[in-house]
Amino acid sequence: MFKMLALLIGLPAAAMAQEVITQPYDGSFDEATFALENAIIGEGLVVDHVSRVGEMLARTGADIGAETHLYDAADVYLFCSATTSREVMEADPDNIAFCPYAIFVESRNGETRVGYRSFERESMAPVNELLARITAAATEF
Repeated sequence: MFKMLALLIGLPAAAMAQEVITQPYDGSFDEATFALENAIIGEGLVVDHVSRVGEMLARTGADIGAETHLYDAADVYLFCSATTSREVMEADPDNIAFCPYAIFVESRNGETRVGYRSFERESMAPVNELLARITAAATEF
C-alpha cells in the first residue's frame, strides 16, 4: 500500500522532469511521416507500431463533449533498438519502463513538427542521443 502511494506521489514529478523536444518540418504531414520512417529505418531499426493519436482524438471528441480541435494530423511512431536498449538497461534495469521509444509527427495551424520526449535519467542519455539523431535526420532540409 505504501509503495503504491509513493509511486503515485512520485509520478507527477517524474512526468514533469521530462522535456519535449521538437523540430519544425518544412513540408506536409505526409512528407514528415515518410521522412521519419526513413530516418528510423536508416538507423537499422523497425517501426513496431504507429499510434494514430490525431485520428483517435478527432473520432472520439464528440463522444466526450470536446469542442477544441487539437491537430490537423498527429501520429506517434514506436520503435526499439536492441543495442541502445541493452546499453541503458544494463546501466539500470528499471529503464525497461521507457521502451519502446517514441517520436511524434504533428500538424496544426499549417505547421508540422517532429519531436520526442527526452529522459532526465543520466542512464538514458544514449536513448536521448538516438532520438535526437533520428529527429534531426527526419527534419533535415
